[in-house]
Amino acid sequence: MAETPTLLRALTLRRHWQVYETFRLRFEATATSIADDENDARLRGLSVSKRQFERWYGGAVKTRPYPDQCRVLEAMFGVGVDLLLAPAPQAVERTTPVPGSPSSLVIPPFRPAPVLLPTEQAAALPGGGPFSSEPRFEAGTTELERQVAMAARRALRFTAMAEGSSIGPETLGQIHDEVRRLTAAYPRLALPTLLGDLVEVQDLTFRLLEHGRVKPLQARELYLLAGITSGMLAKASHDLGNPSAAMMQARTAFVCADNADHQAMRAWVRSLQSLISYWAGRPAEAADYALLGQSTAGDVHGTTSVWLACLSARAHALIGDAEATRVAIQQAEDARAAVVPDDLDAFGGIMTFPEPRQLYYVAEATVHLGEDPVLGESRSEAAVSAYRNASEDEWAFGDEAGAQTDLALARIARGEIEGAIEAVRPVLDLPVEQRNFGITSSAQRVHAALHADGRRNTGAAADLRGEIEAFTATPTSVLVR
Repeated sequence: MAETPTLLRALTLRRHWQVYETFRLRFEATATSIADDENDARLRGLSVSKRQFERWYGGAVKTRPYPDQCRVLEAMFGVGVDLLLAPAPQAVERTTPVPGSPSSLVIPPFRPAPVLLPTEQAAALPGGGPFSSEPRFEAGTTELERQVAMAARRALRFTAMAEGSSIGPETLGQIHDEVRRLTAAYPRLALPTLLGDLVEVQDLTFRLLEHGRVKPLQARELYLLAGITSGMLAKASHDLGNPSAAMMQARTAFVCADNADHQAMRAWVRSLQSLISYWAGRPAEAADYALLGQSTAGDVHGTTSVWLACLSARAHALIGDAEATRVAIQQAEDARAAVVPDDLDAFGGIMTFPEPRQLYYVAEATVHLGEDPVLGESRSEAAVSAYRNASEDEWAFGDEAGAQTDLALARIARGEIEGAIEAVRPVLDLPVEQRNFGITSSAQRVHAALHADGRRNTGAAADLRGEIEAFTATPTSVLVR
């Protein structure tokens, strides 16, 4: 028996919006209209990817869209998003005749998007395609797109083999492009969509370094690319809640940076090690790694110098050293004023440290220090606003969630429970694939603050604690075990 189409599919067909470009233009126009009507700049320019449209249209949606997407969809169709994603009522499955059109016109029967493997196997596949920004093979991805992604991966492997034991310029160029794609994508996409590609690129660079004939200049670049990839896998291990594996990958990244003789990369890895230690509950170690990075970053003028100072501020705030925290915040401001973007910044994404992220780190340091709740709230609001208005290159879902939880913590410190609920609500709406270790740890801090506030058994605070407990019970790691 054919599956029942969703109401969204039925209404899309009724309005003749089933072509992606048509739907996208309508979505963007509606988002802009809401932005103007409600004076909400976040919605201006909001769009929908082809892949996301196909998932909505094909009914392959397991979680609600992001809140802003929900607002746009509801405005487009005049129906709540839960109803839109539910099976269409029988009365709606047949299109109301358009004046002048044959009365027998009906919605074509729903056909699920083709899947190459059973659902449980397809969900476990690593990401595919060096040139695809969202490479996982999920329902809603067309057969042609799957074939293109698979062919691109095969082409990368073949190029490496065809150039023989010597590393040729085409192989190096393709690896460089793939690493650049992954660094740009990492802050914006959920880890399950990237993990397979990261593992494959790291394996390829290691094999070429172990067995290929590499010229000295090529070796330096290949070691740098291997170091960046290992660094991203360190971050991936951290995001999955495995600090031991994260540190192992980070040490490998540092060895690669050493072999590349790349001072900025050495400093970047020390920053990463500080981050891992911070979230593992070892703030003194995090401060030591930040200091170690600063001591080796004398000639580093890229944004890594800002990151190191911000990491120092957060770590010292958690330790409770107010003076060291203030000094580090000032160092970050001084470093930002002296930034000269370097080759790591040119990779973008996870390899650079934009201003919204600096505002987030400073806000978190201020909130954890706890000396001035009003200043903590003000700085957290500035960080949240910066991410709300960030460009695509600067936006990161994890850091935005961190800023939102910091704002909730600041408001709890001021006794504003309703304000804290409002601040943390977007975080609790994140789907499982985006509930990484940093985000769930931040949510648990809100949970602990509510407990310490003494309102754990009262009204809204108790409800929020229950929501946080449910949220943290299903982190991203459950998807990749």
